[in-house]
Amino acid sequence: HFFNKHTSYMMNEEHQYMTPEDEWDRDLLLDPAWEKQQRKTFTAWCNSHLRKAGTQIENIEDDFRNGLKLMLLLEVISGERLPKPDKGKMRFHKIANVNKALDFICSKGVKLVSIGAEEIVDGNTKMTLGMIWTIILRFAIQDISVEETSAKEGLLLWCQRKTAPYRNVNVQNFHISWKDGLALCALIHRHRPDLIDYSKLKKDDPIGNLNTAFEVAEKYLDIPKMLDAEDIVNTPKPDEKAIMTYVSCFYHAFAGAEQAETAANRICKVLAVNQENEKLMEEYEKLASELLEWIRKTIPWLENRTAEHHMRAMQQKLEDFRDYRRIHKPPRVQEKCQLEINFNTLQTKLRLSNRPAFMPSEGKMVSDIANAWKGLEQVEKGYEEWLLTEIRRLERLDHLAEKFKQKSSLHQSWTSGKEELLSMKDYESASLMEIRALMRKHEAFESDLAAHQDRVEQIAAIAQELNELDYHDVISDGDQCVPLPVKHLVPLRDQMLQEEVARQQANERLRRQFAAQANIIGPWIQTKMEEIGHVSVDIAGSLEEQMNNLKQYEQNIINYKSNIDKLEGDHQLSQESLIFDNKHTNYTMEHIRVGWEQLLTTIARTINEVENQILTRDAKGISQEQLNEFRASFNHFDRKRNGMMDPDDFRACLISMGYDLGEVEFARIMTLVDSNNTGVVTFQAFIDFMTRETAETDTADQVMASFKILASDKSYITVDELRRELPPEQAEYCISRMTRYTELHTTLEWTLASYIIMYLYNQVH
Repeated sequence: HFFNKHTSYMMNEEHQYMTPEDEWDRDLLLDPAWEKQQRKTFTAWCNSHLRKAGTQIENIEDDFRNGLKLMLLLEVISGERLPKPDKGKMRFHKIANVNKALDFICSKGVKLVSIGAEEIVDGNTKMTLGMIWTIILRFAIQDISVEETSAKEGLLLWCQRKTAPYRNVNVQNFHISWKDGLALCALIHRHRPDLIDYSKLKKDDPIGNLNTAFEVAEKYLDIPKMLDAEDIVNTPKPDEKAIMTYVSCFYHAFAGAEQAETAANRICKVLAVNQENEKLMEEYEKLASELLEWIRKTIPWLENRTAEHHMRAMQQKLEDFRDYRRIHKPPRVQEKCQLEINFNTLQTKLRLSNRPAFMPSEGKMVSDIANAWKGLEQVEKGYEEWLLTEIRRLERLDHLAEKFKQKSSLHQSWTSGKEELLSMKDYESASLMEIRALMRKHEAFESDLAAHQDRVEQIAAIAQELNELDYHDVISDGDQCVPLPVKHLVPLRDQMLQEEVARQQANERLRRQFAAQANIIGPWIQTKMEEIGHVSVDIAGSLEEQMNNLKQYEQNIINYKSNIDKLEGDHQLSQESLIFDNKHTNYTMEHIRVGWEQLLTTIARTINEVENQILTRDAKGISQEQLNEFRASFNHFDRKRNGMMDPDDFRACLISMGYDLGEVEFARIMTLVDSNNTGVVTFQAFIDFMTRETAETDTADQVMASFKILASDKSYITVDELRRELPPEQAEYCISRMTRYTELHTTLEWTLASYIIMYLYNQVH
């Protein structure tokens, strides 16, 4: 090409059609090869439209000279009526008609510079080709839009997207990228794979490839042959305008398919959102049912207060309870946390896609699960207290029983032979001196008996306490200890005292060992809870930075789990040693467990809140500055500093923003921000309310319009059409939910009307 800065063909100031390299030089001749390609291409393009009006042109510079076919061409391609043409054959009649055509072009936002009706009437080839190119740009290329690019760039991007999967095709321009014919064949094959066997094409046969594309396009796609294969192959750089003009015909030929593809994509997008939401709903219902069923089955086991008679049996109950706390309950804690996260994520996605809030089945609300869990933990706490009380009782019983046996043994030893002695009549044959000696001996016995009476009362008191504590055994003569000489009891008692000292010292070491760890872990948990709270309300960084910080906290918490496990081991040793008090710490294992579970739940819930905030930000296009403003306002009115506003605080916040609130209006707003009647407003709900009008989502009307495109504007769509236009899973999803179109009385047509739209938007469920 040769160019001149004085000549340009452009739109208005906002949208320029032609860049300097597209300009035509009015003083120098076109490259002969390019002029030949343009004459052929532009002529064929014009005829593809003129034939709709029953006419055509033979010579592009001659047949437009009177302006009549030029005006007709513009009427056909625009669908509008131009002013009535002049019928005369004089030069001024021709100029008037051409000016009417040029004025119409200008009325479409095209600014024509240095091109006049006289030059067209005079048959100036270069100016005529320039005018036709301007028409092609305006009516065939300008409105092409692909992924925020338009006109030439949009057409190029469309070609790149469509041919990307094909071997030996790399579309970078509208000249040499098309010389081997493979790009044209790829375009056809992408939309009509039945027309070309792409696998049989060869890169080293460009003329064969080009002619294949030209012939198939003309025969099956109604695209006339606008180029010669030999001209393209033998020209070092084919004419860009000729190639663009021809390729634009493919774009428009496939426009219906593109429109259907766009409609199908919109439907698929809506269906995908709905399917994902349904999956989350089903998962919630399933997880809620399983968790509630587990709670229902676990509570009776924890409510069972059947005492055991032996310490070993009660210690087994305690071991079973430890397994419950250590093995069976933790996964359920995680499930409960995940259930809340799933619920919050689902509600956020429903709000962002303008769907109504999810209402779980009766008895499966988050609040229902929270109440059931609270009841479980109350029963659990009572069960543990009962276990420890029972173990203390059995320990006391064993101690008393042993004491009873020992005292009874000693008393039995003392009474042995005493009855025979008292029954003896040795005094009958005794002298007075001997009688006096027997009397002194008897008096001594009476004194000794009085002393032993206290021991008997002690034994009786022990027996009474055993009965009161529901001692399971009866001490018979056979169960009583064999009397031991005093010389054996002394060393035995010494041994028992030494063992007790060792036991008490070991218990003290266990107490100190547990306390040392608990006094570190307890404050660590509290500190992490406070730090997480600070991160979640921090407005210094972006949401991604908050997320990274929270993920680091989460990893640190996971890594800290070994310390909790070690403390559980120390606690188990303490319980096995029947240690139930510890003056060295205020933390019990129960405190640590509850704190740890709260920490795990808090970090997971906080991460989920930030994830939902990111979803909201991206869906509604909220800037970081806006988010910071929302957070600052929320924090200011979050007077309890717990990440939530109560209704009075929320009302004060709205009033500070200029809302004129009556009771009815505030009640309406509260139903939006607290649909589950929790009595608080979370930051996520606050953001949703403040940005409720800004999300870009597909409306029911848009979805309906997309279905009508797939149905060729019918009020129903067939099963075959659904299966042809949509992926299999989503096609079957629609078929299973759309109601039959009753007017046709057939199972193959399905109404596009209310049901599918109502279903997709959860107006019925």
